[in-house]
Amino acid sequence: MPYRSIPALLALLVAIVPAAQACGACGCTLNSDWASQGYSVQPGFRLDLRFDYFNQDQLRSGTQSVDKGSFSFPNDQEIQQKTINRNLTLTLDYTPNADWGVALVVPTYNRTHVTVVAGDTDPSFSQANGLGDVRILGRYQGFSGDHSFGVQFGVKLPTGGTTQTFNAGAETGQPLDAGLQLGTGTTDLLLGFYAFGSLGMDWGCFGQMLFQKPLAEKNGFKPADGVNANFGVRYSGFAGVTPHLQLNVRAEGRESGLNADIPNSGATLAYLSPGLTFNISPSFQVYVFGQVPVAQRVNGLQLEPRSSVSVGLHFTF
Repeated sequence: MPYRSIPALLALLVAIVPAAQACGACGCTLNSDWASQGYSVQPGFRLDLRFDYFNQDQLRSGTQSVDKGSFSFPNDQEIQQKTINRNLTLTLDYTPNADWGVALVVPTYNRTHVTVVAGDTDPSFSQANGLGDVRILGRYQGFSGDHSFGVQFGVKLPTGGTTQTFNAGAETGQPLDAGLQLGTGTTDLLLGFYAFGSLGMDWGCFGQMLFQKPLAEKNGFKPADGVNANFGVRYSGFAGVTPHLQLNVRAEGRESGLNADIPNSGATLAYLSPGLTFNISPSFQVYVFGQVPVAQRVNGLQLEPRSSVSVGLHFTF
């Protein structure tokens, strides 16, 4: 792909993303899809295992942080305290030829949540462990001879649990908010596109956008339409290590349904993610990324992380 078309793709991402909004519990937005970044279009199997850690302990409203200590209890609205996330994602990717590919993405979550529900004076606690919503994502990149532009299409399946309850505190036994369950309970359509190319000797870049459309609600809850947009550059001039820098944007509208937390859902979040890939061998890489917010706008009161860390292993067979 000619390098001059990459800035045009970035401009398209910037133009589209602010029109939507995003949930505060979406999690790490880092792109570790090596196919969409142009690392390899060779046929074969690939396995990626990634661990993400982020502590959502900063209460925010609009574009500002809010002091949790400024609230008195009981309060007429819920005041969330923190949500600690330890997520593990397994991605199995198969490329039968240079034009086509398919990926199976299997997330598992370990999530601790603390909140003071409206009308309570004491906090409530929950601990979620288990499978999240699995994604199946196909791709086609046979539009050009260098295979530097592609489309993605697939589904998110309702494999994650939706019946978690508080296990300690004032609300013990009561259902946890639908937006904090392991899964949404819905089947979602996925559609996206990506492009990658060169910015000069030893410099590579990529742009990617993926839209998500829930098809129906479950138990009075429907997550919002969403979009993830990513742009990244990397330098491959070193023998054993590759530095990266990504801009990651997650946007999603308000939830809907009788059991949705409509006032406190919807935001636009942008993160800067520097990282390193260590080339252990031609078929095995280890990568580590940090992620810090550069722009945050949320509806109502929502918890957001001050930073996150991702560590991953990538195998080619």
